[in-house]
Amino acid sequence: MKKLIFLAVIFGCSMCGNASYAQVSVNFNVSQQPVWGPTGYDFVDYYYLPDIGAYYNVPTHQYTYWEDNKWTTVNTLPARYANFDLFAAHKVVLNQSNEPWLHDDEYKSKYAVYLGKHDQQAIRDSHEEKYWENPDHPEHGKWHKH
Repeated sequence: MKKLIFLAVIFGCSMCGNASYAQVSVNFNVSQQPVWGPTGYDFVDYYYLPDIGAYYNVPTHQYTYWEDNKWTTVNTLPARYANFDLFAAHKVVLNQSNEPWLHDDEYKSKYAVYLGKHDQQAIRDSHEEKYWENPDHPEHGKWHKH
């Protein structure tokens, strides 16, 4: 009898080893995205800003742009962009790309069609509750953590 139980346990364990399990990983960083970012994205690594040829790193909240023959990373855009409207400008979402500015020629060419476009709704102007989590959203006070 002990041998039968032992064999049943061994057989059962061998069947468990053959079972396959689906694993789903979902990332969100809506609360980290700037309120000038476009709606429709639950996760963003970088925004490319075709109108000024700059990149915005969402996790670090920093801009990278070309200046003095090198890429410069700063917390705020320089004075020469003082009149640039981040809310109106088209933003291209770039995910899974570290240091996207190293591929600037590719992005500049690929996304030139968005130069001067003002066709995206900003997170600030959305009434979707998921954006209220962002502390800079005008309706943040209505947000309740679920």
